[in-house]
Amino acid sequence: MGKLAWLLVVVFAVAGCGVLGSDESVAPAPGSPTRAEVTALLDQVRVIDARPRPGGYERGCKAGQGCVFGPAWTDDSDAPGGHDGCDTRNNVLATQLREVVHRGRCVVVEGVLTDPYTGKDITFVKSDGGRIQIDHVYPLAAAWDMGAAAWTPDRRRRFANDLSVNLLATSATANQSKGDDTPAEWLPPARPNHCFYAAKYLTVAVAYNLPITAADNATLHDIARGCP
Repeated sequence: MGKLAWLLVVVFAVAGCGVLGSDESVAPAPGSPTRAEVTALLDQVRVIDARPRPGGYERGCKAGQGCVFGPAWTDDSDAPGGHDGCDTRNNVLATQLREVVHRGRCVVVEGVLTDPYTGKDITFVKSDGGRIQIDHVYPLAAAWDMGAAAWTPDRRRRFANDLSVNLLATSATANQSKGDDTPAEWLPPARPNHCFYAAKYLTVAVAYNLPITAADNATLHDIARGCP
């Protein structure tokens, strides 16, 4: 999937793009996917009327909990980077931050993130590591509702740890604001990054054969019309 490369590269091309107002003519960030690229992804994804609510989603892995996507940031998955001796969170930080400093082979203790959702630079220091969190672009709860409830545990564990497609480091504020929302409900506060986010979300959907809702489809088509 050659498109995945530019979907990751553009994360680092959005420096200096702060939160903007309501001006509809805001230019996409440099390196953003084109309208044709986003539209091609839209043409591949299934669209359903609304998000089902099958129930049974339980992320927690304590005794008696469902642990439906496996332990958080486990290295025990067949996702890219799995079984390398490093947990997924540190792998994401090592991949997406710059000026990275490690302790040992795996643990990221320092670095700088250009936040793909806010466009701002965030200095990461492990002692204050909560400032940066790891987002599932296609949220786990939404994936569960849209089809992952029927997947095998191995496939769900891969999805939850797939740093090549579905994981982005971002600020704690942005991650918590997004929660389990899909594009019709939440978009990155930095509007120049909307084309990147649309393509990223759709890439996950296509890679894992997950649908999008009609409302998400309308939102993503609106974004595509403003892409370069």
